[in-house]
Amino acid sequence: MLLVSCGSDNQGPGIPNVPVSEQINVNSQLYTRLRQDGGYVYLNSGYKGIIVVRQNANLYLAFERACPYDPTASAPCGQVEADQSNLFMVDTCCGSQFNFQGGIMAGPAVYGLRQYRTALNGSLLSIFN
Repeated sequence: MLLVSCGSDNQGPGIPNVPVSEQINVNSQLYTRLRQDGGYVYLNSGYKGIIVVRQNANLYLAFERACPYDPTASAPCGQVEADQSNLFMVDTCCGSQFNFQGGIMAGPAVYGLRQYRTALNGSLLSIFN
């Protein structure tokens, strides 16, 4: 019976849980990139930051920037950012690549990005866990 409480392999990528409760106005001059589909912005929240991606005018996704391959690596390693091509997200230290829906495209990471919940009310986007 002790095996049930042993091991952390089934606990996911090991990114620490931190409380997230953010609100941004997607029409603000601070977030002009969120005015077009595929646009993204970085927020200083979460464990290593959050990247918010506009899928369309009614759908925004928010992801933890800590790379699931090595989430405790020192900055800037272990931190996901949009690639210069704006076609995917990448951790430039380990080379893991993720699509803009948070899914894994290339390893060594084996988990997708941790996703936070979002709710859009008018132009106010809430991001939370």
